[in-house]
Amino acid sequence: MKDKATSFDIAHLAGVSQSTVSRALRNSPLVNQETRDKVQAIARQLNYKVDKNASSLRQQQSRTIALLLFEDPTSDDSMINPFFLSMLGSITKACALAGYDLLVSFQHYSDDWHADYEDTNKADGIILLGYGDYVDYQDKLAKLERQKTHFVRWGAVDKDHPGLSIGCDNFQGGELVTRHLVSLGRKRFAFVGGADSHCPEFLERFNGMCQVLKQAGLGKPLMQIDAITTEESGYQATMQLLQSNTEVDAIVCASDLIAIGVLKALRDKGIAVPQQIAVVGYDNIQLASFVHPPLTTVQQNTKLAGELLVDSLIRMIKGEQIQPQLLPAQLIVRRSCGGEAGS
Repeated sequence: MKDKATSFDIAHLAGVSQSTVSRALRNSPLVNQETRDKVQAIARQLNYKVDKNASSLRQQQSRTIALLLFEDPTSDDSMINPFFLSMLGSITKACALAGYDLLVSFQHYSDDWHADYEDTNKADGIILLGYGDYVDYQDKLAKLERQKTHFVRWGAVDKDHPGLSIGCDNFQGGELVTRHLVSLGRKRFAFVGGADSHCPEFLERFNGMCQVLKQAGLGKPLMQIDAITTEESGYQATMQLLQSNTEVDAIVCASDLIAIGVLKALRDKGIAVPQQIAVVGYDNIQLASFVHPPLTTVQQNTKLAGELLVDSLIRMIKGEQIQPQLLPAQLIVRRSCGGEAGS
């Protein structure tokens, strides 16, 4: 018979995980009050005592950073948005230069992915890439803040989004592509991609576009069609646009993957790009320069982004005060919108 109870014994009796027991015994707000009361009552019944030496050991730094990717729908088996692949390389190199190991996983590792890593000493802090539906996602970010977990994320930078963010100036990016299209004489615009609080980065790109259209006296976009970041979603959104008989001469897309689907749909319908309809994307993924015609898009500095995410997180772990950072967008002109011929 064992000399003393363990947290695993409590977990078995309470019907929860061992990590939930650890959090409940610390009165973590990530565990609801009913479960905390249940776990603590069982601990008292078993005369359970926290191992102070083990607790101290868990509080030591692991010199490991956890990079948690959102599992995106993709046309291959990677389930990783290709935009994040170049950022992944930059993050890996920055961690190595700083003397940190990098642990890479998907964010839905468990129901408690937002707490597991730092709680179990797997990592000293977390970098988050991607989020899906932001309205659903922000609750997990708020829990991270309440738990005082060290984390940074790539995403929208504003006071309404929890946590420290490093992001691109998406409003500026929307302005850049639209201003270029207007300079080429385009007048009838559609936007393909979400444009609400569920996708704040897309929304900023849309708002930047609307600002330029207003300044040019062109009014609002003729149509906005929701689409997630996949080629298929862009393809189906374009078919919906064409079936509506809305006459447009420019389609601004919230991402390159969406734009690639748009190009395929227009090609299938015999519509010439850019002669009849100009198309622009956003992200400058590697494939953007190889589609036909090569895609005009917006470059986000993924190399610098990866370096800043790692540097900011390490400084946060050390107790320094860190500020969010907004990186400038850069227009990459190619042949999908006419004008200057690019690669």
